[in-house]
Amino acid sequence: ACIGGTNVREDIRRLEKGVHVVVGTPGRVFDMISRKALRTNSIRIFVLDEADEMLSRGFKDQIYDVFRTLNSNIQVILLSATMPSDVLDVTKCFMRNPIRILVKKEELTLEGIKQFYVAVDREEWKLDTLCDLYETLTITQAVIFCNTRRKVDWLTEKMHERDFTVSALHGARLVQAS
Repeated sequence: ACIGGTNVREDIRRLEKGVHVVVGTPGRVFDMISRKALRTNSIRIFVLDEADEMLSRGFKDQIYDVFRTLNSNIQVILLSATMPSDVLDVTKCFMRNPIRILVKKEELTLEGIKQFYVAVDREEWKLDTLCDLYETLTITQAVIFCNTRRKVDWLTEKMHERDFTVSALHGARLVQAS
């Protein structure tokens, strides 16, 4: 993974060893390309996930910089929940004869999977609310998204303290369930 805030030398070392897949933020990927640690001539497929989010969060220039370094004959896969003009501009600028696969909103929810959104007024109430949900509902498996690595680690620790079986997964580490 090539993401900002991590050790640049370590990223370069990993890339120089040779990799089949690179996952990263636009800024760090472009940095690795600029440093010649990531050579674009061997890239066959480029995936831009959450394109609408990435473009709306100020990554547009960095994304365009990366695209400009790529060979014109690579396969581009662009995934986006919405198709705002920024996303359409990327398809026009960097994709040849793109095929658009549009999914109806009602088809986005998978069969047998329940999704919840719970508005909690105060940050300090979130853990208790989450634990209440676990105790009230029959939850055999769940994925909980947090907005920072620190929050993932904190939540994992707190859930373990309350005897929940939890695994943490983020770019810095993978913790086995305990």
